[in-house]
Order: sequence, then structure tokens, then C-alpha cells
Amino acid sequence: LHAQCLQRLQSPRMDLCHVPTTREKGWYLALMAPNIKGPNYAWLDPSRLYCHPQGLQDCVADLLQPFKGDSIDMVAGIDAMGFILGAAAAATLQKGFLAIRKAGHLCVQTEAQPYTDYSGREKVMEVRTDAILPGEPTGCSPFGRAASVSTGHSSIASPPPGLRILLVDQWVETGGTMRAAIELVERLGGVVAAPLCDPTGVAAICMENSEGGKWIQERYKCSHCVPPSLQPHFDQHK
Repeated sequence: LHAQCLQRLQSPRMDLCHVPTTREKGWYLALMAPNIKGPNYAWLDPSRLYCHPQGLQDCVADLLQPFKGDSIDMVAGIDAMGFILGAAAAATLQKGFLAIRKAGHLCVQTEAQPYTDYSGREKVMEVRTDAILPGEPTGCSPFGRAASVSTGHSSIASPPPGLRILLVDQWVETGGTMRAAIELVERLGGVVAAPLCDPTGVAAICMENSEGGKWIQERYKCSHCVPPSLQPHFDQHK
């Protein structure tokens, strides 16, 4: 797979019809395009794999595999490339999609969160306040009711968790953008990881082992597409 990635990343064109006989996890990473414009751009352009029909399908399937059987109520994608994977994941799960936008694009009431992106630039993201309501849906019970806690004498209904959100972005490099999105969702009463119920979590094509990336992976259920053998190459941008 490493050799395939090196070979295809050096290719200026992509064969949309080629599908490998054995589609191991991450085969589509070789479809990404290399940076040819210099240090002001990301080292890879993952969006080229979205042009490949089987590559996109397999990428989304791999991202969702760790959450199979989990309770997910909504998928949220981060502006802008997280919209592609997030919307594809939401369609696959037959769930709604929430766009977390860069500030200044929503004409409704919003909640905002400042953050520092992977390039060190200070930015602000925002999300509409009417989509994530605390206390929805009703509880962890498979019957749709709030879970109960026994006190030995009687059962007391515990407050229901908030909407369970799967957060999706294209890439987690320093973790600043994803961490800000997590804070926004949780501030509005949504649940990214519910300790007493099924966790939801975070998904991205790659989650680098940076300080911020490790912080997220230690606290939330995470999914990404990079095989362990390739992770050091992605961490070092090689």
C-alpha cells in the first residue's frame, strides 16, 4: 500500500475506472493529489479521492465501521471539506446533516467559538442554535425512554442525554479546529461521547499524532482511514 501511495501520488492524472482487485483499508489514500504549489498549501489534497466513485464509497464505509451499532442521531461536518465526507456519512446512515460554518455565513441565531487552525491562523466557527437541543433524544433505553438509576428504594429517571453527534472533518492535524467543534456541540447540549451510553465520536480521513490529535483520541471515540504502517508517513507529511 505504501508503494502504491508513492506511485499514485506522483501521477498527475487519476484513472476513475481503476479499482484494485483487493481493496484493503486505505487503498484510496493513493488517490490523493500532492501539493505542487508550495508551503502555503496543505501537503496533500485529499479531495481528489472524492472524484473516484469506489474510492469515496470505501472511504466513507471505513470511517463509519467503528461506529456500527452505535446510536447516532446526527452527523456534523466542519467547513468546508468536512461537508463532503459529513454529508456522505449522513446519507449512508440516513441521518440529518449539520453544517458547522466559518463565522459570518449564517443568517440565523448562532453560537460561536474561536480557534486556531493548522496553519496557526486565528479564526471563528459558528453553528445554528436550533438544531441541537439538550435532552434530545430521550435517553439510552432501547425503548426510547430516559434511563433509570436505582437508589435501592426506588428508581429515579436520569436526565436524558443530548443529541448524539458524529463530528466529521477531512483531516485532523493540530486538532484545534476539531476541538473547537466539539466544544460548540457540547456547549449546546449535544453529546460527542456519552460515558453511560453508546459513544458517538469523531471521524476524519487522517488523525495525526500531534498533541491536539492525541488529546482528541484520548477522550473521544475516533475513526480514521490511515493504516498503522502508514501513520508515521502522514505524521511527518512524507
